[in-house]
Amino acid sequence: MLAATDPANPYGAALPWPAAPPSETGRGHQPARKAGALTVLVDGACVLYVERGGRTLLSFSDDASVLQPAADALALAVRDGALGKLAVERADGVPIVASVLGDALAAAGFRPTPRGLRLRG
Repeated sequence: MLAATDPANPYGAALPWPAAPPSETGRGHQPARKAGALTVLVDGACVLYVERGGRTLLSFSDDASVLQPAADALALAVRDGALGKLAVERADGVPIVASVLGDALAAAGFRPTPRGLRLRG
């Protein structure tokens, strides 16, 4: 996991942001090198973009075998105290509980709330 603005993060600078999986809903938000945003890489590939505040996530894969390690890394950062609590409401333009990413976060230890999924450190 890297800050979106970290020089070690090549996405949005040396490399273009990856293409999103096809979606019928449209994502609305787009990744950018913004202060407070995070990227989660798996084997060097950008899999998740966490917007500042953590309420919205963007994913660049719909493959559960790729999303799960990214969700686990996000949960580990929360548990280790690097992020504090994380309350995710939306992913890829839809409510988090209606997304494939929601299943991965739940398996990583995020718990349901009326607004989405939350994990405390």
